[in-house]
Amino acid sequence: MLIMFKVKNYTSFKDEAILDLRAASYKQHMSHLLHSMDETGLVKTTAIYGANASGKSNFISAMFFFERYIFQQFITKKENEEDVFIGNDLNSKLESFQLSEKIENSSEFDIIFEYNKKKIQYGFECTEKEVINEWYYINDKKVFERNNEEISYSKLYGKYLSSYTKVPKERLYLSVLEYFLEEDVKKLLLNDFIHFFTNEYDVFSELFFETSVKSVAGLVKLNERLVNDNGFRKKVEQYLNQIDVGIKGLDIQTKTIIDEKTGKEKEKKIVKTVHDVYDESGDIVSQKFFDLHQESTGTLRFLSYIQEVIGMTERGGVFIVDEISARLHPLLTKLIIDIFQSSNNKKAQLIFTTHDISILNKEQFRRDEVVFVDKNIRGESRIYSLSDLKVRDDATFNKDYLQGKYGAIPIFNYDEILGSDSIG
Repeated sequence: MLIMFKVKNYTSFKDEAILDLRAASYKQHMSHLLHSMDETGLVKTTAIYGANASGKSNFISAMFFFERYIFQQFITKKENEEDVFIGNDLNSKLESFQLSEKIENSSEFDIIFEYNKKKIQYGFECTEKEVINEWYYINDKKVFERNNEEISYSKLYGKYLSSYTKVPKERLYLSVLEYFLEEDVKKLLLNDFIHFFTNEYDVFSELFFETSVKSVAGLVKLNERLVNDNGFRKKVEQYLNQIDVGIKGLDIQTKTIIDEKTGKEKEKKIVKTVHDVYDESGDIVSQKFFDLHQESTGTLRFLSYIQEVIGMTERGGVFIVDEISARLHPLLTKLIIDIFQSSNNKKAQLIFTTHDISILNKEQFRRDEVVFVDKNIRGESRIYSLSDLKVRDDATFNKDYLQGKYGAIPIFNYDEILGSDSIG
């Protein structure tokens, strides 16, 4: 379970920004809470609101960069499920805050999570060329701390690590340990860290390209379970049936293609949607199979989401999505949120950005489940929770938000934009 994520001096976040998933002492929606090892409540869902260009996507990008920076250095790469037609539009480069006369080049990232009955904290400060500081704690006990190329250890873990004192300035010490440690020591110190990011940390990114109003080319993420696991595919089909998009099922077909590398023929499994064909009396007479590109981008986006949602609510983990409401009807967005909030899994969480205020209400969220990102006149983003604002539990969240009571909305003058003579 994710407890906290912190970023500093990354894109629009000049100062420290913390996403804290620890729950406040509210009595509303107690079923929306998970419980950590020390019985601290953690929220199941976190909705992030803010104006365009406020920094919402930058925060999600920081969560993506953090993971990518670590695992690009590992020999044991994070194993992703097979992705078909997938595009990645999140930032994978280090970009410090640039709108200051004095630019600091180093950025800082820190995470706290629980996995396999361990509380783990890990973070680092780095520039594009080197790692400046790094730290790793298990159950609040120091494993190591790094200051430039100097490493210090606790007595508990020093006996395992003190032989590994050399670390290139451009590499994480964690990656050095991942390469050199014996398997039994790696299992003790690193396996839970690696498995959390492999199995339970999913920053979802997907790119859709519109070619015209009526011709849409979609990029949809499909995982191996959809093709190979009949039970999993049935669950996906059930949700597709429920949202009433005309899809009656999914069909896995085999297609012969030419391997670009070898030039030889090979078989490839492809996914097609199944639609009923009706006669003039409205009776079903047959079925037709559609290629995925024949479906709407909204349908494809839901198909991508629901695979991850099912997986997360089965095994647990944190599903992190930028612009979850894009191309989805508000009721479909609500459905995904409801699945997490009603899930019996004790470690399934959803973090997402959105502009959809139809779900911004006390019936859907606790006050500590709503977060805002705002940007000041200097271009600096900050993040804060609705619970930080001491809002009453009977407040009308969406109405008050649009009235500017919480900040994090676009500020502009209608009269100046439209002009007094623009209408009539």
